[in-house]
Amino acid sequence: MVSDVGHITVSEKALNKIASLRKEGKLKDEYFIRVSVKGGGCSGLSYNLDFDNELKPGDQEFVNDGIKVICDLKSFLYLAGTELDFSDGLNGKGFNFINPNASRTCGCGESFSV
Repeated sequence: MVSDVGHITVSEKALNKIASLRKEGKLKDEYFIRVSVKGGGCSGLSYNLDFDNELKPGDQEFVNDGIKVICDLKSFLYLAGTELDFSDGLNGKGFNFINPNASRTCGCGESFSV
């Protein structure tokens, strides 16, 4: 799925991984993905991804093929247009963020600056 400004999208690989986690019983159906940004990391801001089942006031909600992605409003200012992806290659395994707003990222891809 292509990133769309104003949204947070989920790639096909990430959708498949989430479906796999649900099928294996590692992720309950009532849980959604919460993405956020926190200060820190070698580039100034760090990505955070959790599984959650409680909405908070001001949360922004995006649905991708039935998968709910939730983001607080402050983090969304940095994550608008971002795509959540999943990699299982030799350079690292796990969820990662493809963020068009990042002007600089660290080598590991876990932090960025705007």
